[in-house]
Amino acid sequence: MFCRMTEPSEGLSRRALLGGLAAAGAASFARPAPAAGRISVSLDARGESLALSPGRSPSPLWRLAAPAPVIRLARGTALDLDLSNGLSIPAALSSRGLTLPAPLLAQAEIGPGGRATIPALASRAGTGLLDLRLLADAVPIRPLPVIVDEAETVTVDHDEILLVEDFRLAADGTAVAPRTEARDADPLYTVNGHIQPEIALRTHARVRLRFINGCQRAVIAIKIADLDAVRVMAIDGQPAEPFLARNGAVVLPPGGRTDVFLDMPAAKTTLAVLLHDGSNARPLARLVASSEPPLRAAPLPPAPPLPSNGLPDKLDLRTAARTELTLDGAGWQPPAAFNAAGAPTFQAKAGQAVVLTLANKSAGTHVVHLHGQPFRLLDRLDDGWKPYWLDTLALEAGQTQRIAFLAEQSGRFLVESTATNWAAPRLLRWYEIR
Repeated sequence: MFCRMTEPSEGLSRRALLGGLAAAGAASFARPAPAAGRISVSLDARGESLALSPGRSPSPLWRLAAPAPVIRLARGTALDLDLSNGLSIPAALSSRGLTLPAPLLAQAEIGPGGRATIPALASRAGTGLLDLRLLADAVPIRPLPVIVDEAETVTVDHDEILLVEDFRLAADGTAVAPRTEARDADPLYTVNGHIQPEIALRTHARVRLRFINGCQRAVIAIKIADLDAVRVMAIDGQPAEPFLARNGAVVLPPGGRTDVFLDMPAAKTTLAVLLHDGSNARPLARLVASSEPPLRAAPLPPAPPLPSNGLPDKLDLRTAARTELTLDGAGWQPPAAFNAAGAPTFQAKAGQAVVLTLANKSAGTHVVHLHGQPFRLLDRLDDGWKPYWLDTLALEAGQTQRIAFLAEQSGRFLVESTATNWAAPRLLRWYEIR
């Protein structure tokens, strides 16, 4: 079951990203019926070419591909991901939004030319992603969006994925591989593989935009120009208490996802979608008013929160397991040399709350992705948390943040850390829930 898809600098602060952008009776979207039994989805890790520069030859890339550009599932679907590795290096499948065996821990890597079936479960609704970047950094590799639909009806007229990807172009127009220096390369950002695409919307249509940061390492801000009524509904696949995006903009770390609702205003024929990467604001896409009559006489009232995914309303931190993790300290391993034979970074019991202190003592921004468990970002005094869940967090140079989660699943899981400069390596540690 599939959905239609329209085909940095270090020290990036939220304030800088948002400031740069500031300067510069409805139809219900159809969703698949719950699946009976397991389904199988074929995945191919393969090479492809994409024209990234006008008048230049297509650039060789890698891609995780399925029979359609987006995998769309009903919540609760059990599936088998049949992955064929057509790359010249080993592959390991990571997921944001689906439950599957932990890569490099419970899931063995797949050698070149190999094939494996990986069981997965769409246990929670939301916007997700499948990718192979743990081991595949030799060539820019494109990820695969995943949507798991809410079991209840969500009233929108359009449901659009905007998968944002970044490339660094050499003088000949070809893509520079990550983990290599790209100081003189020109950055290019695409949406669903296209440069500045247009999305046509009728006046007063309600649209759900699912922003996905598919960039290799860049933290980005995305703004709908001249529109302040952009309501954030979900972050990293989990429903949030709805709130208006500050200045109409959202900030996403690599792998981050934010779902927003907006209504196409009557007074605008075109709304520019802008991207800021800490250095420049640039056009990314356009929302264009169609020539058809308004869909309704007036905009819809603000939408209620999305249905709960069953995460707890409160976390009891009094008996939480507590540990600190320094992002630039000893114990981190590159994926190609990862070895889980040693002691885990921390352990906790299933059902226990965990408070993890993340300390970035480096000179640049680091992005941390906690595999396996959604987490809350704690307030400074440890007396509350932000009204949303995350699975990825960017920490500026010298910053310390505390996160908390409920250890739901037993097993071993990865913690992934990457600096935001193009040449930075991915680094791993692991933890255990007993």
